[in-house]
Amino acid sequence: MMGYADPNQIGSGLRQRLYSRAFIVGSSDKPEERIVYLVLDTQSGDTAVRYGILEGLKELGKEYGLYGKSNVAVTGTHSHSGPGAWLNYLLPQITSKGFERQSYRAIVDGALLSIKRAHESLAPGYLSVGGTEIHDANINRSPFAYLANPEQERRKYEHEVDKTMQMLKFQSAEDGKERGVLTWFPVHGTSMLGNNTLISGDNKGVAAMLFEKDMQSSVGGSDGFVAGFSQANVGDTSPNVLGAYCEDGSGEKCNFEDSTCGGRTQPCHGRGPMFRKADEGASSCFEIGQRQYLGAKALYLAMANKGKLLGGPVGSLHTYRDFSNYTFQHPNGSIVSTCPAALGYSFAAGTTDGPGAFDFKQNNTGSPGANPLWSIVRNFLREPSETQKACHYPKPILLDVGEIERPYLWTPNIVDIQILRIGQLLIIVSPGEATTMAGRRWKEAIAASASTHTLSSTTSNEQDPPIVVLGGPANSYTHYIATEEEYSIQRYEGASTLYGPHTLNAYINATTSLLPRLYYSPESKLPLEPGPEPPIHTNISYNFNLAVRFDRAPFFKHFGQVVTDVAPSYRRGETVRVTFVGANPRNNLRLEGTFVAVEHRKRGGWVTVRDDSDWDLVYRWRRTSTVLGTSEVEVSWEIGEGGEVPGGFYRVRYFGDQKSWGSGAVEAFEGVSGVFGIE
Repeated sequence: MMGYADPNQIGSGLRQRLYSRAFIVGSSDKPEERIVYLVLDTQSGDTAVRYGILEGLKELGKEYGLYGKSNVAVTGTHSHSGPGAWLNYLLPQITSKGFERQSYRAIVDGALLSIKRAHESLAPGYLSVGGTEIHDANINRSPFAYLANPEQERRKYEHEVDKTMQMLKFQSAEDGKERGVLTWFPVHGTSMLGNNTLISGDNKGVAAMLFEKDMQSSVGGSDGFVAGFSQANVGDTSPNVLGAYCEDGSGEKCNFEDSTCGGRTQPCHGRGPMFRKADEGASSCFEIGQRQYLGAKALYLAMANKGKLLGGPVGSLHTYRDFSNYTFQHPNGSIVSTCPAALGYSFAAGTTDGPGAFDFKQNNTGSPGANPLWSIVRNFLREPSETQKACHYPKPILLDVGEIERPYLWTPNIVDIQILRIGQLLIIVSPGEATTMAGRRWKEAIAASASTHTLSSTTSNEQDPPIVVLGGPANSYTHYIATEEEYSIQRYEGASTLYGPHTLNAYINATTSLLPRLYYSPESKLPLEPGPEPPIHTNISYNFNLAVRFDRAPFFKHFGQVVTDVAPSYRRGETVRVTFVGANPRNNLRLEGTFVAVEHRKRGGWVTVRDDSDWDLVYRWRRTSTVLGTSEVEVSWEIGEGGEVPGGFYRVRYFGDQKSWGSGAVEAFEGVSGVFGIE
């Protein structure tokens, strides 16, 4: 799985199906001016994934020639509960055993399908923007680093994380119905814990599911209503809102400076709102997702009267910049440069959301206090030069990833620079995880720069101050973006800021210098140099994930046969469980389909009321014998305690696909549980 960088976290089933949600905005005056904003239920955007999407758009024909590098943004919700082995660079591939084309194609093809559906449903409409505060869905997991920022700057803000959710609402001009919402709110997708092995969209996947299901039954919502819950300046945020405590029996709070317990990182864990439930974080995940949904729904309703209508041009820009040595003028007037990518010792310490291993600690500057053996390991891969060490100071370099090219690049040095514009709304598309204060500075710089430019229209909407949001991690994954002050502390976020202490200011310089191109200016008439192309490794990446060889049913049994059946009846609040003779789900991902369903008997037959997109229906697969190729599937349905599920008779269906020995042919099968009642 992708997120916690744990090779032992191997997916075993589905808590929730993953989606790509596409939003297309075009100018009514100039239909060729369009932007595409993708929200994927993945850990991040990715260089190879974006490349695959852009190539796929070319194959769709001339009609899709409007969409390309400049105006397609590929963002991830930053869920840590998705599949791995689909990223372009070697470092994130290592803990996922390489690059798995099946996972990669599922993401690319799903994104293309969502764009195609959005394109086919384009229609005249109105856009409005608004904001609200959600106070109980995120905290700062690195307050010690945050406090290193100037006190005068911190006084400008009430909280250590941004509590504002911004919303873009889409309304049809034809029938007045709402088509969708796109929100930005910063909270890590780490509600599901590191011991979880079920795929899900984490808390933002929950929020999107709840909003979309709500709108399905709403009079004002249209068919196919889409709710996108995009990330913002997520870097130092956490959904574990009760704080970090020592899980060593002491129950004490973790050390404030380095998040240790008795000098060790491993016992320090953040606690979600429902942390006492031993369910791998599922209850806390649902709660944090629900809090985002409730805040978004309240804002959605309020915007009916108070939303700010958007008008004006639609625009975009995209280029690449080489951050291994990007030279620019620092805000203090000096000339500075970024560095080839490198990760510090505190990167290996992890965070309170997912502690690292061995003896690494956060807040490691200068000479690291780790075992000297790690220096030997580092130097075996590549010993950083004195120039590289000086460039990254005070970061003690653990992995000189930007200068390792064997067998191919470990991390990106070439970064995406992209900004989207919808009238007065400006969207910074960030390839890295900006911390709270880094995001604030970046947005403020863009807003200040935009306010100085001549507008290309005289509509009243455009005379208003710019509204700036930040979405990401997008298009690639460049780890973290911390302020210089936070970088000097070298907690996890600073140690994971790839290009040295001037990383944030480099991003600000690269974006503000290009911003005039989105306004009425001489620069807007000039072609934008695309910059150096990043390498694409899809055809040379290693893969050590074993293919499915075959499936077999146990002797005297058949695929889909019930092993352990349901009980005759259940009460609300109980869990239905049934086990089937199964087969490996990798034989068929059942995209646009489902592995399991709950059916309700009604007059006229059986009606599906749950599938594997529903949070309360869980699908688990386990191999019972690797040698014999046998496996089982357990399906569990957590019946809510409210009146959402009506009384009556139900059954569970399982849809599987088995791979034959020898021929390798894949054949579908089904299993059906006994009938059970709900009182």
